[in-house]
Amino acid sequence: MANCFLFSKSKSWIPDFKYNPNKDEADKVRNTLLVVATLIAAVTFQAGVNPPGGVWQDYTIKNDTICAKNSAEGPHPSCYKSHDAGTAIYASREADFYVFLVFSSVALSTSVLVIMSLTYNFPFHLEVLIATASMLATYASAIFAVTPAHYSYRFRFILIAAALPFVLRALIYTVKYKAYKKVKEQAGLCDKCRSGNSEDNLCRKCGSEIPKNPGSV
Repeated sequence: MANCFLFSKSKSWIPDFKYNPNKDEADKVRNTLLVVATLIAAVTFQAGVNPPGGVWQDYTIKNDTICAKNSAEGPHPSCYKSHDAGTAIYASREADFYVFLVFSSVALSTSVLVIMSLTYNFPFHLEVLIATASMLATYASAIFAVTPAHYSYRFRFILIAAALPFVLRALIYTVKYKAYKKVKEQAGLCDKCRSGNSEDNLCRKCGSEIPKNPGSV
């Protein structure tokens, strides 16, 4: 009996924290989303300005000739991979640093989109837009400054990743608008069917349960 009690299924706490439109107030939900979006924006912005591992403090040029001459004597500074002062140390691992830049940019732009959406029509909304746009520009200039020059051909993919949340949201709104427009047109057609001002072949789209005129059953 005790074993059954120990291994009995516990009550899940997930439903208690799920969003419930019947219980949760809209202003509290908006405030919670603003806090979460602001936190994500702050973390990703700081990561872009100050990348993991910091930046190089010196300037080194790789010299293959001297490196080959001194390679028998052990490691030599001329054999080190070249880097510029002020560039990210993390960039020496190209694939990892590229993944970091892409997903950090996606996270920042998504959080900015949430902030802009939740503050729509608020007082000083224009100022919020200017501030968020300036923050994105500052982030872009910071990652361009700490990224080595040979990454330049990849910046277009980072910009595409940053624009992805805005493009995705625009596509969602476009699809929803088309669906809403189709529903409105269908509703207008059904109104014509109910009034008896439409043809039979058009009334079939409304369903057989809708009469063609108010007097029919």
